[in-house]
Amino acid sequence: MQTAFRFFLVYHRAMLETPENLHARAYRALMCADPAEKSDLVASLSQDWRRGALPAPVDAGACPVLPVIDAGRPDRPELIAHTSVPRRKPSSAEGLAALLHAIAHIEFNAINLALDCVYRFRGLPTDFYAGWLQVAAEEAYHFGLVTERLVAVGFTYGDFSAHRGLWDMAVKTADDPLARMALVPRVLEARGLDATPPIVAKLRKIGDEATIAVLDIILRDEIGHVALGDRWFRHFCAERGLEPEATYLALMTEFDAPWPPKPLNVEARRKAGFSAAEINRLEAGRPRRNEV
Repeated sequence: MQTAFRFFLVYHRAMLETPENLHARAYRALMCADPAEKSDLVASLSQDWRRGALPAPVDAGACPVLPVIDAGRPDRPELIAHTSVPRRKPSSAEGLAALLHAIAHIEFNAINLALDCVYRFRGLPTDFYAGWLQVAAEEAYHFGLVTERLVAVGFTYGDFSAHRGLWDMAVKTADDPLARMALVPRVLEARGLDATPPIVAKLRKIGDEATIAVLDIILRDEIGHVALGDRWFRHFCAERGLEPEATYLALMTEFDAPWPPKPLNVEARRKAGFSAAEINRLEAGRPRRNEV
């Protein structure tokens, strides 16, 4: 046990100190706990990748993959069970702040999710890494926009409790990029597409056009993020000779993934790659196990 732990410490230090390797750089950003520093690391990583300074190893031999049980995050917010996170209406000042905080927490986790895709999954086409690096950069941008709104109403990130549902699913799907693409972008992040219109409607009632403008940017970009997950999910299904939409339902059942509550944002989901038949099936409700 001590030998394994010493290996972890040595390898962790080496990963943080290696500047020229795509996966090592992604790991460094992933494990960074400070949100501002993490965003800076993502920006420099994306820039170096675009200029061709970071070749990606084609296998884990040149850069072994460590399990990441928890990504880098600040001590606050306190993480609690998702069922214990209080629901507040944005009609009050504290309720609006709690809503903004929840969105900021989602965006912060989404940075880590994108970085983990770059770090964890090896030997894939260059487009896979380019796509998820772009997602990480956009999620960092979103996090900055939302935290600016949070500060504007008198709060900061960490002032409310939060949950780790998004990251927990990343841990569960760490061994299989097909499951990751299915259950993080196409389930958990796709729920954000559905949630945005009702949130915008509530914000419009209180005249918060500044936050609506931020959510418009996030929704536009998140359609692209879900579409990227959809593209690679279908790619991995094709490689394995699997029918995508049946596989999607089977994985949701196997991993006990949350079924999307109605109403679905049909237009956004269609743009992100969901077929009309798939959307109809999701709207029909969770199937029994023997129906999958």
